[in-house]
Amino acid sequence: MAQKRDRIAANAAPSARVQPRRQRRPLLVALPVVAAALAAVLAVAVRSADRDRGAGGGLAAIGGDDPGVAHVHGLGVDPADGVLYAATHYGLFRIPASGEPQRVANRYQDTMGFTVVGPRHFLGSGHPDLREKDLPPRLGLIESTDAGQTWQKLSLLGKADFHALHTVDGVVYGYDSGGRFMVSADKTTWETRSTVPMRDFAVSPADANTIVATTEAGLQRSTDGGRSFTPVAPPAPRLVVLAWPDGARLFGLTDDGAVVASADSGATWTPRGRVAGTPEAFVANASELLAATNTGIYSSADDGATWTLRFKDASQ
Repeated sequence: MAQKRDRIAANAAPSARVQPRRQRRPLLVALPVVAAALAAVLAVAVRSADRDRGAGGGLAAIGGDDPGVAHVHGLGVDPADGVLYAATHYGLFRIPASGEPQRVANRYQDTMGFTVVGPRHFLGSGHPDLREKDLPPRLGLIESTDAGQTWQKLSLLGKADFHALHTVDGVVYGYDSGGRFMVSADKTTWETRSTVPMRDFAVSPADANTIVATTEAGLQRSTDGGRSFTPVAPPAPRLVVLAWPDGARLFGLTDDGAVVASADSGATWTPRGRVAGTPEAFVANASELLAATNTGIYSSADDGATWTLRFKDASQ
């Protein structure tokens, strides 16, 4: 029996000696990967700590590359000084007539729905700056009375993410990303009037009961304040964004930049011109159309027939 045990041990010994070498090679190969992963985690932790520290409890600057004016959600002109504002996926920017864009208040708030309602008076929605850990991911309706320097929470915090906002005669109209078309007369209490999936909508400045919306199924219109929508009869163009500066003129952009205009609240449309790129946001006033696309921000002074480049990100 003793001899048998010795033979078994002898036979097992080579295998025991080889086994550690089989384990050691994968560990040596993995060490650089582990080290890189630990360095990445440490770098993220340092950056997070830096972002959370700010003078007086404010938001510290975010280091690294600034994405700048990219993925524009909304445009608006402040009547206080005529300055154009662009609400983007990475913060709100002032776009002066000349010179570089200016990030407002060092904020990276993802401002989705955005509209200018008066001098230095903005309404917005979307998602907070990632450094604001005390806020839920959905901002509801927020308001600024100092041109975007600060924002106050008004209603639906944590419950709504408006992708489009408009006001007519003090009444706020919003399309929530959850599919609700909602209306508020006091910015606090809301009525859900319909659940039509939209890309954008516009409210007639002359008749707030008339609303035109762009949808995946085509253009739709409401004559009862958004409580119901019906498709606009063909050959209505397939529009993505709308701008309604006054009762006589409604403008739309197709996904390839074609500009069309309607003088009868969206029933019929007339071709106007073309803007370069894929449209992202659109706004109009009495004298100018402004369109943001994936190639820049453009302006038109002749109802969309011709366009001038207003701003182009140097990185584009």
